[in-house]
Amino acid sequence: MNIQVKSGEVTTITTDVLVCLGYEQEKAWSKAIRPIDKKLGGQLTDLRKSGEFSGKANQTTLLHINGKVGAKRVLLVGLGAWDTMTLERVRQAMGTAVKQARRVKAKGITCVMPDVPKAIDKLDKVAQAMAEGLVVGDYRFSEYRTDHTADRKTLQSCTVLAPTSASQAKVTTGAKRGQILGEATCFVRNMCNHPANVMKPSRVVAEAKAIAKESKIRMKVLERQHMVKLGMGGLLGVAQGSIEPPHFIILEYSGGPKAQRPVVLVGKTVTFDSGGISLKPSENMDHMKADMTGGAEVLAAIRAVSLLKLSMNVIGLLPVTENMPGGRATKPGDVLTMLSGKTVEVLNTDAEGRLILADGLAYATRLKPACVIDIATLTGAAMVALGNVAIGMLGNDDALKTAMRQAGNDSGERVWEMPLWDEYFEQLKSDVADMRNIGGRGGGMITAAMFLSKFTGDHPWVHLDIAATDWSASERACFSKGPTGTGTRLLIQYLINRANGS
Repeated sequence: MNIQVKSGEVTTITTDVLVCLGYEQEKAWSKAIRPIDKKLGGQLTDLRKSGEFSGKANQTTLLHINGKVGAKRVLLVGLGAWDTMTLERVRQAMGTAVKQARRVKAKGITCVMPDVPKAIDKLDKVAQAMAEGLVVGDYRFSEYRTDHTADRKTLQSCTVLAPTSASQAKVTTGAKRGQILGEATCFVRNMCNHPANVMKPSRVVAEAKAIAKESKIRMKVLERQHMVKLGMGGLLGVAQGSIEPPHFIILEYSGGPKAQRPVVLVGKTVTFDSGGISLKPSENMDHMKADMTGGAEVLAAIRAVSLLKLSMNVIGLLPVTENMPGGRATKPGDVLTMLSGKTVEVLNTDAEGRLILADGLAYATRLKPACVIDIATLTGAAMVALGNVAIGMLGNDDALKTAMRQAGNDSGERVWEMPLWDEYFEQLKSDVADMRNIGGRGGGMITAAMFLSKFTGDHPWVHLDIAATDWSASERACFSKGPTGTGTRLLIQYLINRANGS
């Protein structure tokens, strides 16, 4: 989708659909929308008075104009109550608008920027949220369909109407940033929507190479022989049952001074998780093609920071493998020696994500990081604890957790902190090794993070468990069914905030 920013009189804009946003229980339309209401003889006001349009969040009303103004149609979209307004409401409204526009086969739309409360009254942030909602809401995946009828209903362009010509530059900056973040989310969704017989570990390497070439990012890939030499027992142990060889991808973006310590991102990249010998139930096992969401989000984040030209250094680490049963697969009771030298008794081969992340985190400590962030579809316990709304967050540094919480609020991909107390390690103690890879049913998300904490060294570290938020069972304002890419914009927004010193 081509997103551009213009300023001008709303009544003269030529477009298939003019999108106007309104608040619940609002007595009058915003200053930007009033001219078109006047041209239409107060029709928009009448819709409010009659209750046909109340402004409830994501409510829509479509009007055919019949040549009275430049637009062919006017689409009213509700933002909900003014006093509880958030940028996430703007994203959802835009996602709703783009779906409605597609239903009427519109090729282009124009969106009038809404008035917002002073608490979020920054034009670039509002424009960013609008662009994110448009791009993310327009996403569809149809690569494997032979009937391309739906593809003809494609929105080609969107114009964001800035309040004034003086504000156009600031709105343009926000919209461009929002488009990059939105496209990053769609990139992750694409990777996770591909079936596992296509998105194999080797395909992940190919995607990383394409990003490195496009974005002038340094890339290195460690193959099995390198992992053996280094002693990456976690990654090698998980990969044993698959005929697909594992890879360890290193991507380095250098946008800051050479002496500046990098932010290191580590993403779980299991391209298909059968559970291994501890085989998963067959129901919904197809969702496990998206068990590489964390790694895909790291790839997307590295590409985004390059496009945004952020003044910082960022390194992405992706331990990539399948987790499959087989004659050579790791068995319950096996002991693995990790990159850090610690030994782990594997009591459940379906708790494999923490094993490959442990090697990724141990490798990160060698890079002298400013901080380390890992992101993973790690535990079903995250769904039990938090449902499908919040991302679980645990870590060892209060400042980093506070910054991540702020990025979550900014991006709409919110995090919720869980405790990481030493007492939880009691559940991970092993009779035969330094630790075991599961801690029982109680506090499963916490004990998984506690396991990871033993491989992070002394560096500031945050763990993000996205297992509950990475898949949507139904279509929502900005989500189609399937992989959501949730966590992508959280990572990128954190990096933007950090680069800006906020």
